[in-house]
Amino acid sequence: MISSGDFRKGTKIEYKDEPYEVIDFQHVKMGRGGAFVRAKMKGLKSGKIIEETFNTGDKFPKAPLEDKEMQYLYNQDDLYYFMDTESYEQVPLNREQLSETVKFLKENMNVSILYYKGEPMTVELPIFVELTVTETEPGFKGDTASGGSKPAIVETGTTIKVPFHINEGDVIKIDTRSMEYIERVK
Repeated sequence: MISSGDFRKGTKIEYKDEPYEVIDFQHVKMGRGGAFVRAKMKGLKSGKIIEETFNTGDKFPKAPLEDKEMQYLYNQDDLYYFMDTESYEQVPLNREQLSETVKFLKENMNVSILYYKGEPMTVELPIFVELTVTETEPGFKGDTASGGSKPAIVETGTTIKVPFHINEGDVIKIDTRSMEYIERVK
């Protein structure tokens, strides 16, 4: 059991018979009366975000989640196919289940799929991915001094802000949590 006083970002609990992940929380202690916790949580099944207030002592069961290492194979229409790296079983997920992760999915990429009671819920990407820049404006000598950035389209079709010295064909490292350029890969 997880107490509401122990909430942290990323804590996964079962609330109202569904798995939720704590996105943000705030411990509040009033002058009189007991303390309470305000929590913003994302439903792993539905994807919707809710805000709830709990007493500090409220307890919740830990969500029975299972992580499976899988490999992204391909997409067809709105279905994205993943293969279990141990059993070679293929699992299709729809675009709603993937949400923002679809922006960085590359064929043959290993990802972690979260299962809740035997049903696939969400895909968790590696923290950093390396993608090739397919389209960007050329950089000019002297542009790097300003410290600005320009848009670049990577091989998955996503647009990322990159420094001026990045050119088409460069492989760059991207943080999937913030969608930001980290560095050029040699």
